Amino acid sequence: MMALKQSYSRRPALLHLVFAASIFSLFVFAAIRSSFSFRGKLLFTDTNSLDLRILSDFQSNVQQCVANRGLGLTAQIIDHCNLILKFPQGTNSTWFNEQFKIFEPLEYKYDVCEAILLWEQYRNMTTVLTREYLDARPDGWLDYAPKRIAQLGADKCYNRTLCEEHLNVLLPAKPPFHPRQFQTCAVVGNSGDLLKTEFGEEIDGHDAVIRDNEAPVNEKYAKYVGLKRDFRLVVRGAARNMIPILNGSDDEVLIIKSLTHRDFNTMIKRIPNPVYLFQGIVLRRGAKGTGMKSIELALSMCDIVDIYGFTVDPGYTEWTRYFSTPRKGHNPLQGRAYYQLLECLGVIRIHSPMRAERKQDWSDIPSRETISRAHSAVVRLKKNEAGEDSDLGQFRNCKVWGQSGPYGSGPVSGSPDMSDVRKKSSYSKWEVMPFEKLSETARDQFSQMEGVSLYKMDGNKLDDLVCVRHSLKSQV
Repeated sequence: MMALKQSYSRRPALLHLVFAASIFSLFVFAAIRSSFSFRGKLLFTDTNSLDLRILSDFQSNVQQCVANRGLGLTAQIIDHCNLILKFPQGTNSTWFNEQFKIFEPLEYKYDVCEAILLWEQYRNMTTVLTREYLDARPDGWLDYAPKRIAQLGADKCYNRTLCEEHLNVLLPAKPPFHPRQFQTCAVVGNSGDLLKTEFGEEIDGHDAVIRDNEAPVNEKYAKYVGLKRDFRLVVRGAARNMIPILNGSDDEVLIIKSLTHRDFNTMIKRIPNPVYLFQGIVLRRGAKGTGMKSIELALSMCDIVDIYGFTVDPGYTEWTRYFSTPRKGHNPLQGRAYYQLLECLGVIRIHSPMRAERKQDWSDIPSRETISRAHSAVVRLKKNEAGEDSDLGQFRNCKVWGQSGPYGSGPVSGSPDMSDVRKKSSYSKWEVMPFEKLSETARDQFSQMEGVSLYKMDGNKLDDLVCVRHSLKSQV
């Protein structure tokens, strides 16, 4: 009986020990977990601090660049991402916004982080509409194709054959042009300021020259704008005059900014020039007009982009073109501010009469290494803000994937009823160019991108992309 009582008395003590051990284990586990959590938060905070410092330093570089190159513009830093570009007090704002009943403001706020993401991504983009894009994009033929055809008579292509008949003549199977295809490109605007400086020889020294709309290229203006003709981006109104515009050059590539039309197809079938549709973004806070679209086109093909003939010098009182009388045009202050921002982000290099008076020195523009470091910092911050753990690298914005054949495969643009002039021309030379004929930098870029072509989906950002992977077999 005594032994039984002793057994019962020991049992609560044993239970107390087990309970205490459990509590201690839970405490140790919680402490370890808390330690790991703290370390993770500390690492997150340290990473953020480093990235914020990188971006703050980058903002200071941009601010100094604007001060050196902005011809009176100044940059006020708000934080690591945002700044305001300001024109001097007393700047003559002569452009009146009819929609909002105000004159142009003298201050423009920009998100530099978003700008870095946008334009660094643009260097890897395809900016020509292709068959592979329509095939890969969800309902590409049904919903998107009819948006690129004027007066189709329907908002959807239930009959794909009908849409193909409208698009075939200017729809390559795959991108005819590639990132880094040209080392240097000159984008030549139409400003009357071009007549103040003889840039012609300098412009012609570029690997490729991109011009806008109906701007003439002839001996009369040669010393000012050059004679080289490689690409021309046109709005729909100018496209109606494509035959006289392209006269004198069978190789100049015509890229239509917005929509095609049955009348365009009739003309395209008669000419020897390559003709394509542009696939760009919609900039809401940047510069307006065809000139900005030409910069987009250039960035998708060129390492270095020089711009001429844009409204970038102070003192504009009216919109002028080098080949015609003054007329109503775009707001020059908004464009001038945005182009200056792009130069100080390393996107473009500006050439103008006032800048030509002094020796051009690009050392105050952030280097590619500095820009790349800032870009990586923005990507990490965005990823942390979104709570993302994985890093998909250069394909992180790919929302839709497609698969295509090897480089150079697939049908070329065209139609059976083309004229003999077009059939016998080299209009499709860019589409059938062997991979080995691309520049070394373009081939390297293609390999680094693992044979993937990137296309924008919609809107004014590149957050959602259509990505098409090509077989690399033909490059071996």
